[in-house]
Amino acid sequence: MEIQNFGANCFRLTTKKANIIVDDNLEELKGKNQIKKGDIVLFTTAHGAIAKEDNFVLDQPGEFEVSRVSINGIAARSHMDEEGKKSATIFKVVTEDIRVLFVGHIHPDLTEEQLEQIGLIDIMIVPVGGSGYTLDGVGALKVIKKVEPKIVIPSHYSDAKLKLSYPVPQTSLEEAVKQLGMEIHEKTEKLKLKSSDIPEASQLVVVEAS
Repeated sequence: MEIQNFGANCFRLTTKKANIIVDDNLEELKGKNQIKKGDIVLFTTAHGAIAKEDNFVLDQPGEFEVSRVSINGIAARSHMDEEGKKSATIFKVVTEDIRVLFVGHIHPDLTEEQLEQIGLIDIMIVPVGGSGYTLDGVGALKVIKKVEPKIVIPSHYSDAKLKLSYPVPQTSLEEAVKQLGMEIHEKTEKLKLKSSDIPEASQLVVVEAS
């Protein structure tokens, strides 16, 4: 498996079975669309879900099997929702014996039912930008402690080289890491790994945006 970061919450998983891209709303942020023909396209919030020809698009809860990739969409309260409402979707993707969780813009308090649906997670991609736009480092840490993933990849922090236009300023990676209280284990432009590479203890890995 190979993991790439394009900025904001937009990540691509490249596997032998399929290519999966998550939260490609980069055009809304004055960035470049990254969706390619044949991609499995996931959106953790419905506003970004624009059907593309030759793409399988998901923006809602449910269990799906696509190109031998298992996808479980879990209904969640978004950071903007009133209590009791669940307009966001957390996606658990299982492929090549690796379990990846895409958190999206959620409220940090997960229920026992949600945690049961999430189950064991190898890699969690979680936003840390804060400012009321998404989770900050403190909120992300609450989710990390509940889910207990082996690899944590932060997303949605400010990155001057990308020149994305957010509605509100996003926290820097350095500040978010301080809030997380974790040390960066590795920085890489592309994270390449197989199931045997998953560590025993939790690690913070930065996949630098490109």
